[in-house]
Amino acid sequence: MSVKQIKENIYWVGAIDWDRVIFDEIIPLPEGTSYNAYLVKGSEKTAIIDTVEPHRGEELIKNLETLKVEKLDYIISNHAEQDHSGMIPEILKLYPEAKVVTNKKCKQMLIDHLHIEEEKFIVIDDKETLSLGDKTLQFFLAPWVHWPETMFTYAVEDKVLFPCDFLGSHIATSELFDTSDENKAKIYLEAKRYYATIMMPFRKFIVKYLQLIDQLKPEIIAPSHGVVMKEPEWILNNYKIWVSEEVKPLILIPFVSMHESTRIMVEFLARKLSDFGVAVRPYNVMTADIGNIAMDLVDAAAVVFATPAILAGAHPSIISLAYLANGLRPKVKFASAIGSYGWSATATVKHIQQNLSSLKAEWIEEVMVKGAPSDSDFERLENLAKTLAEKVKSVATLPLS
Repeated sequence: MSVKQIKENIYWVGAIDWDRVIFDEIIPLPEGTSYNAYLVKGSEKTAIIDTVEPHRGEELIKNLETLKVEKLDYIISNHAEQDHSGMIPEILKLYPEAKVVTNKKCKQMLIDHLHIEEEKFIVIDDKETLSLGDKTLQFFLAPWVHWPETMFTYAVEDKVLFPCDFLGSHIATSELFDTSDENKAKIYLEAKRYYATIMMPFRKFIVKYLQLIDQLKPEIIAPSHGVVMKEPEWILNNYKIWVSEEVKPLILIPFVSMHESTRIMVEFLARKLSDFGVAVRPYNVMTADIGNIAMDLVDAAAVVFATPAILAGAHPSIISLAYLANGLRPKVKFASAIGSYGWSATATVKHIQQNLSSLKAEWIEEVMVKGAPSDSDFERLENLAKTLAEKVKSVATLPLS
């Protein structure tokens, strides 16, 4: 995509990855993504904030050529991950006089991952500033959103915040700004997906950085992926909801069924939960988009893992999802399990529970059925539905939409 002006002498110079379908070999990207790099021209010095994934590096170089950047003084590295830093070695070849400005932890990571020479660095600390003449960049260390070396850069006079991955979204679009209602609807979904799959494990840290941004009062938020936000309040307000302890009256049922017994149980439980007045979303994990499940985990009140017994435990695909949910650390308040077994249910339930050690949820007694469910098993499922519905209603404070 061509150069876009953010404010006077501040430009988007990044790259669009229209066809990328997965990130970190785990996160589906239904809308592609972008790698946002920004050029800031001061009256005396010029800086670029982050670079792009190397396989899209030609776009970045063409954009610098378009702006006739003959001299580059600083390369600001907010984050060492290669979709941000990967082109730093090439940019240093094009502009050998440039210095890489970053924090101590990021410097070491860049040396480790990209073999950048030590003398190329200027190391800054929290709240330190860098003058470009008529523009000032200020740096805020922001560890664990989402790596330990992450930092934000703030263009002080222009009130533009470059928060790295924080507040971003995986969207490939030529509409750089959040200025239309149609664009905002897409941004909301992809920003929530981004939060769910990348930021949610760090929500306790995020609270502090939301407070920092409230103090800075930026006019524009320019993250490292997705759109640039000229109306920051709406994304900040959504983040405040996502990181809170508030939940919706929503119960997720991720399931696998080998011979339909577990599926029959899932469909019965879902119907009864709906009868009892709570929302329910079954997900067949063999076909579901992991990102969609993660998005619902952001504010679901409960999750019920449904699995047949196999290989002396739960189905591997359910265990994989339980492991993922455990790592994402959602704020779900209740968890349980249902399923069918041939000769032992205890190991199946323990297998799931062992993979949920970080999930701070009350365990509701499971319903495991030997073979196909009988009338008495359906009664147990109805009791589980009633218990879950009552508990979920007692804690849910967010509306469903």
